Amino acid sequence: MSGGTTTVVRIGRTVRRPVREWSEAVQWLLGRLAAAGVRGVPRWHGVDVQGREVLDFLPGVVGTYPVPEQARRDSALTSAARLLRSLHDATAPLPDKTAHPWQTPPVEPVEVICHGDFAPYNCVFQGGETTGVFDFDGAHPGPRCWDLAYAVYRFAPVSTVEAPDVPDVPGQARRVRLFLDAYGRTRDERRDVVDAFGPRLLALVAFMRAAAARGDPNFARHIEEGHADLYLRDVEHFEAHRATWDRVVVG
Repeated sequence: MSGGTTTVVRIGRTVRRPVREWSEAVQWLLGRLAAAGVRGVPRWHGVDVQGREVLDFLPGVVGTYPVPEQARRDSALTSAARLLRSLHDATAPLPDKTAHPWQTPPVEPVEVICHGDFAPYNCVFQGGETTGVFDFDGAHPGPRCWDLAYAVYRFAPVSTVEAPDVPDVPGQARRVRLFLDAYGRTRDERRDVVDAFGPRLLALVAFMRAAAARGDPNFARHIEEGHADLYLRDVEHFEAHRATWDRVVVG
């Protein structure tokens, strides 16, 4: 999670972005996804004369807040789940997942390469379908449930925020179940995602606080704006309605 520090410039059918400490790992990942034939992810085309990475521009509407209507449809939710499944399946057999300088350390047990920030604001949508995902800065090795917990948090969404795209608790639970069914999780695997929800958000808060303590102004600003407090409230919200998640999501 780069904290919104990366300046991205579009040039024709490409985007250009600065090389970061973890760019080598992301380049390796994108190369493996391309080799596996995964659709909906940008291809890496090297470095330009200004020292910037060159990647594909993904056409479509980005799901930035307030989330556009087509990104809130059930069809966008289920196609997002299938896209995330394709990313995970392509990386599961790779033997050297932990041998690269990821921005975020691996999370055990390592099963796949997690996107790390799979959310509407990092996806593009066309005709009510999720057609692509970008910004792999937060990618890291970890379990599928770790990535899924954050994805359903953002896509359902599971939140205390009052906004047109945030349904009531039964509606949130329904959409979480819809996402996990589209991904193909079994009952026990859905429980793993429910169990991972709180730890995943608490890990994000810890990451933000550590980055701010190291002097990262962007994460310091996010904390000042109340992002960490929101995540903590949403953990409490999730725990307060655990019976609903167990009944509707786990089943």
